[in-house]
Amino acid sequence: MTLTMAVVRERLPGENRTALVPETAKKFAALGTKLRMEQSAGISSHFLDHDFPETTLVTGVAEAYAGATLILRVTPPSTAEIEAMPEGSVLIGLLKPYESKERLAALNAKKITAFALELLPRISRAQSMDALSSQGACAGYQCGLIAAARCTKFFPMLTTAAGTIRPARALVIGAGVAGLQAIATCKRLGAMVEAYDVRAAAREQIESLGAKFVDTGVSADGTGGYARELTAEEKAQQAEKLAKAVAAADVVITTAAIPGKKAPVIVTKDMVARMKYGAIIVDMAAESGGNCELTQPGEHVIANDVNIHGPLNLPSRMPTHASELYAKNLYNFLSPWIKDGQLAFDWTDEVLAGTVLCRDGATVHATVKQVLGES
Repeated sequence: MTLTMAVVRERLPGENRTALVPETAKKFAALGTKLRMEQSAGISSHFLDHDFPETTLVTGVAEAYAGATLILRVTPPSTAEIEAMPEGSVLIGLLKPYESKERLAALNAKKITAFALELLPRISRAQSMDALSSQGACAGYQCGLIAAARCTKFFPMLTTAAGTIRPARALVIGAGVAGLQAIATCKRLGAMVEAYDVRAAAREQIESLGAKFVDTGVSADGTGGYARELTAEEKAQQAEKLAKAVAAADVVITTAAIPGKKAPVIVTKDMVARMKYGAIIVDMAAESGGNCELTQPGEHVIANDVNIHGPLNLPSRMPTHASELYAKNLYNFLSPWIKDGQLAFDWTDEVLAGTVLCRDGATVHATVKQVLGES
């Protein structure tokens, strides 16, 4: 039986990305895959139906999923969408695995094999599949643009007939993929940039982009390329030295996150009280609670005349390139296992074993089970 791949329009409010773009549709078709796509599934990413000549266009979720072997998504499916999926089908996407026991139960009830790209092992071989990194790059870029657009000062130094304008001072907290992209964007726009990360290895990366590293004397290198959670003493030392950098900045961009946990609070309300009037905070971690104590997810709040932005779903603000990157991640993950128009997974493979969330009617990822209390 030929592998049938299905893609529907993302229905989460504000979501403009799509899991299939014309380039990857062509590549999947060349592997012998039959493609079925809901009409206008790519319209919010500015891809038209006629850009997908390899696909069969259908109306609605039920028709798209009927008989599908493999389902590609950006966001997690609703319970109603899961009900429409064929029993035993394969689902892949950014499934927010730590968020909902009910969603996992619904997937397991249909014996769906679900891959959550958030769980992808952080190894060299998986870099081309790493959707968190590709979408993080989009988010970091957007944070830099938001900061520049909202800042009350020029980002670059300007020499004018009236005199010289000093460049704005930007501080980026967190130097993962998103943070590094925020640093690079602020530098391109001409700001004086400082940056901080608890991982010792980040110093070289920060300085390679032309930014100054803020040294607090705290290092928290963790496993899998992520930072570990700091002790109370380390947090106090970090806060004391970081507060000075925050107070001097015109713009603060925060990007620190811990998988499966609430974002660490790094910028306290006391730090905000010491900031310049008119300063800007762009909190990329707003979706997981925020790195600033005063962040309100999805809102713009003002405290002590400091503007605190908690933007959500930043990659969706640039859906064309975000979708292209994400779709390539999906293709790179799946293409090695499509042979003669069939899926042939090797469950001993490190990437597959590390990314699979549900299989054979059960949640199989150990960390997810532990976080949700199912182990």
